[in-house]
Amino acid sequence: MNLRLALNPALFVILTGCSDMCSSDTVARAASPSGRVEALLDENGCGATTSFGYVVSLKAAGSPGVAGYRVASAYGPVRNDQAYGMTLVWVDESTLEVQYWEARWVTIERPSISIDGVQIAIRMKGDVRDDSAPAGGMLHNLQRRSAAEGAR
Repeated sequence: MNLRLALNPALFVILTGCSDMCSSDTVARAASPSGRVEALLDENGCGATTSFGYVVSLKAAGSPGVAGYRVASAYGPVRNDQAYGMTLVWVDESTLEVQYWEARWVTIERPSISIDGVQIAIRMKGDVRDDSAPAGGMLHNLQRRSAAEGAR
């Protein structure tokens, strides 16, 4: 049996935030070129003994309170040697590319989906190194940036 496949159900619990010790926070948003669709990246963390999990979802722009449709997930993706996370890139109106350098595993849960009348293809693209990404998790960096801006 492939050990990686055997671990995926356990990691699914971590990624979906089913534990009281886990957190799930939206750490990135990217509007499609027309602005009709929004891609969201949620970071899931369960403490220092686990890596970060990420979930990509899509929703119609301007639909507040809607969680969106889950289209992809990853466990342990990094953007460089010290930065966790992924980058949402709209290639065009109908293609969302999720970029990362390396990951323990990635899954496209819906290779395509129709949102607000737009058919969108989802692609995962590894080997994209982002040396400008700051060290640590994405939520930590958002909080640190927010605190620095508040101190000005």
